[in-house]
Amino acid sequence: MSALVALSSSPIFTHQRARLLELLRTLSFQEREVTLSSGLKSNFYIDCKQVTLDAEGHFLIGQLFRAVIEAVAPAARGVGGLTLGADPLASAVATMSFLSGRPLHAFIVRKEPKGHGTGQWLEQPGRLAPGAPVVIVEDVVTTGASTLRAIERARGAGFEVAHVVALVDRLEGGREAVEAHAPLTTLFTRKDFLA
Repeated sequence: MSALVALSSSPIFTHQRARLLELLRTLSFQEREVTLSSGLKSNFYIDCKQVTLDAEGHFLIGQLFRAVIEAVAPAARGVGGLTLGADPLASAVATMSFLSGRPLHAFIVRKEPKGHGTGQWLEQPGRLAPGAPVVIVEDVVTTGASTLRAIERARGAGFEVAHVVALVDRLEGGREAVEAHAPLTTLFTRKDFLA
């Protein structure tokens, strides 16, 4: 959380973070019982794609994630995660990082290896060389399982996973699972929605 504390001294960061939370609260969050992909029940439902695919949300995520990555993993050269949730996040960061003059190339971690050709797990640009430090991005951390798969696949492709950045930590044990493999910074937690 220290990166967020440091960044909160920036009025632009603070304003953009507040606006993103407002979008997530109004477009993505519902307090209702749902069954999660882990099979567990929860009264905290958040469909981040309602914001990650929204033009304003996409912009804000790109700006905020880029700022966090610059603070926590300044050597990073790439950003990506498990498809489908991480795809718009990586795209937003790549675009905003290019506009800021310090490009971070996006990559996509497949759920299954490519069924033809090379059989690879990752889709990545040629400019992102093996051994490069990268940041894994995630929309929601629950158990950490999808984040851990992304970390494993990125490392298997030869990348150095420097950090994980996520939109929301549900505070359901995922943070501890992820932090056993890489540092994690989230913009929000469950507390920001149920306060």
